[in-house]
Amino acid sequence: LIIDEIGYLPMKPDDANLLFQLVNNRYEQHSTIITTNVPLSGWGEILHNPAAAETILDRLVYKSHIIKIAGKSYRLKSATNHRSPS
Repeated sequence: LIIDEIGYLPMKPDDANLLFQLVNNRYEQHSTIITTNVPLSGWGEILHNPAAAETILDRLVYKSHIIKIAGKSYRLKSATNHRSPS
């Protein structure tokens, strides 16, 4: 399962419960990839529930590979290279 851009769109408080159930059901059973621009320390705020965020992250980061990508947006760079002349 790939979940792209956690935190990009506003989340309702109940979304943390649904995300917890999803992650918990997949825990150590299936692979899950999550992309986000929000640091892990900010998940409590975007999920409106610091305790749920901590529990979700505990399961996600266990035996995981965290890849932090720094630099300018590849998509933005690509878009500016393909603009039509005005």
